[in-house]
Amino acid sequence: MNYIAVEGVIGVGKTALAERLATRLDARLVLEEIEENPFIDRFYQDIRAHAFQTQLFFLLSRHKQQQELRQTGLFEQAVVSDYLFEKDRVFAALNLSEHEMSLYDKIYRLLVKDIAKPDVVVYLQARTDVVMSRIRQRGRPFEAAIEPEYLDSLSDAYNHFFMHYDATPVLIVNTERLDFVANNEDFEELLKAIQTTNSGRRFYSPRGKGR
Repeated sequence: MNYIAVEGVIGVGKTALAERLATRLDARLVLEEIEENPFIDRFYQDIRAHAFQTQLFFLLSRHKQQQELRQTGLFEQAVVSDYLFEKDRVFAALNLSEHEMSLYDKIYRLLVKDIAKPDVVVYLQARTDVVMSRIRQRGRPFEAAIEPEYLDSLSDAYNHFFMHYDATPVLIVNTERLDFVANNEDFEELLKAIQTTNSGRRFYSPRGKGR
């Protein structure tokens, strides 16, 4: 299992899990360039006005990262990413107008052909109130304007996407009672579930102490 992608809505714990997995597996860590996006502050202040340029930056940034990995042969060793390239379109479909989406799709179809598929996708889930609490705890200024209604819509879009996604095996993880950051037993059990997910769609809902 050389390539693991971690996914989920904003604040659900993607980066925290990806960092632990990369350390544990001695893997290359690939993170979304979120704070490097010059439009992200304005996006959460006025989603409609700044969605297209925000989304296009993310699309091109993620494609550049994936191409660099492929060209340097790094997929021959272990890689853990805190995003799945195809999820870019989930955000686009949620936030772009009809005409913007048409243009976005033309660019997306050109870029997605070059993208390597992960060996497994780990899709993290949690209720909106849990995610909102985690967002407040980490205190990123540009996320202060995120509304619960937006997270509800995003969560629905993610769920629909992963219920139909069949390009790679998917482990769907309920994180509400799971603390893979501070609880080593929780993390090791989750890692075992990831490493044994080799086909189809699998659900993992532990009864651990969690947060």
